[in-house]
Amino acid sequence: MARDRDAVDRIAGEWAQSRPDVDSSPMEVIGRVSRLSRLVDRRLAENFARFDLEAWMYDVLATLRRGGEPYELTAGELVRQSMVTTGAITNRVDRLAARGLVERTGAADRRKVVVRLTPAGLRLVDEVVVAHMATEAELLGALSARQRDDLARLLRTALLSIGDHAEP
Repeated sequence: MARDRDAVDRIAGEWAQSRPDVDSSPMEVIGRVSRLSRLVDRRLAENFARFDLEAWMYDVLATLRRGGEPYELTAGELVRQSMVTTGAITNRVDRLAARGLVERTGAADRRKVVVRLTPAGLRLVDEVVVAHMATEAELLGALSARQRDDLARLLRTALLSIGDHAEP
């Protein structure tokens, strides 16, 4: 039976023993989401490393790719879509540009900086996305399609309830 228990079961059991007056049941979800996030991040990082990338690099490249041709966004749009600071985006774009994966161009009015995938960046992100989605599918391999749909719906409900709404 111990094989059907995870670390959160152990921790929750310890709290039930030491503080039976405290409802630790929320930890059974939050603890698992937190642990799952760390384990998923580790596995995805291993996959990105195969392509000499870090997760943040893939995030910027994928954000540019998802928008479709001409595979470009303003720096401000990248900031909004990636939820990092302007300084962080500047640093990330600098590092990706140094590798030849993105380039900066001036917008027509010269007040905006546009970041665009280079042909090399497009080729790389198109290769990585296939491996990335396969890794994510593998990580969810223990769940049926119905279970994945149910889990996605429940997680969406939880995220929306704490204010994680998509921008229009």
